[in-house]
Amino acid sequence: MGIKGLNALVKEHAPHAISSCEMKGLFGRKIAIDASMCLYQFLIAVRQQDGNMLTNESGETTSHLMGFFYRTIRMVSNGIKPCYVFDGKPPVLKGGELEKRLKRREDAEKKAEEMKETGTVEELQKFERRTVRVTRQQNEEAKKLLKLMGIPYVEAPCEAEAQCAELSKSGKVYGAASEDMDTLCYSPGHFLRNVTAAESRKLKIEEFDIEKVLEGFQMDINTFVDLCILLGCDYCETIRGIGPVTALKLIKEHGSIENIIKAIEGNEKSKYKIPENWPFNEARQLFLNPEVTPSGDVELKWVEPDIEGLIEYMVKENGFSEQRIREGATKLSKALKGGTQGRLDGFFKVTSTKRVAKEEVKKTTTKRKKK
Repeated sequence: MGIKGLNALVKEHAPHAISSCEMKGLFGRKIAIDASMCLYQFLIAVRQQDGNMLTNESGETTSHLMGFFYRTIRMVSNGIKPCYVFDGKPPVLKGGELEKRLKRREDAEKKAEEMKETGTVEELQKFERRTVRVTRQQNEEAKKLLKLMGIPYVEAPCEAEAQCAELSKSGKVYGAASEDMDTLCYSPGHFLRNVTAAESRKLKIEEFDIEKVLEGFQMDINTFVDLCILLGCDYCETIRGIGPVTALKLIKEHGSIENIIKAIEGNEKSKYKIPENWPFNEARQLFLNPEVTPSGDVELKWVEPDIEGLIEYMVKENGFSEQRIREGATKLSKALKGGTQGRLDGFFKVTSTKRVAKEEVKKTTTKRKKK
């Protein structure tokens, strides 16, 4: 779900924290990508002309395989080195949100059945897309494909976004790519949106700098996380009636959720009511101290794709065109070999003008003394 209203608040209060670029602007960058988000996107977006998912002869869905194969090749061809991060076990606090999602899916399934009788094709497809869920089998199929492609992946112990942020924060990769704004709460070095959707939807990639976000809001990470919990996250409900503008105003005025609770409970005329047994502190800890695999224990290697293995898996087992898979695999192999060149900003350190001036004065003085 992400954080409700956070994107709009950042654009209003910390616009300098956001920059945008084309995919080629990330040339030479290693990027950790939320694979679970990609799976969901591909299952919704990659369809046949009649609106149905791609399937193999056995009737098993293959939309996600096509999505991963071609989107990854596009990224690598633009000089990006992607690694994918898969969700682990969801935290207990997320159970309520998962139940809500299940209920919405069940409602969508009922609506889809109704649309088969009374609705248009477009209405039917709209509700069918809402019934999409990612299975364990589809996760494993995506991992198998990535291994054959020579692309590394990481299995997170818990939330994929948190693991992506850990890899970025430590410098193992440049940025953490996801569509969920809650990735910012894990303090990644750089947070990237639209990486997996940029070309197909002609969107520019947005890059968020967490330090500049905090600077714009005039907060530290602890206060920022409290703001995000007030806005609404996957881990606990919000205080009813408090929207983005009010949440920001309250956190600026009181500094923490504890102080906001005291102010509300101490005001008999307050229109806000704190939820019973509100686990805001547990949610806070999930953001500030998430369960992740330390970057030092993660090895990322981009290797030569197994072309014949890809033919066996994608063509013989899943019915894709052999010519297209061979062409894609050859393109991937060439791009991976040619992607070893680094970025110029990785070779040069930015030196302040004051330091340069001091060094020049020192050199001039030394020369004069020698004369």
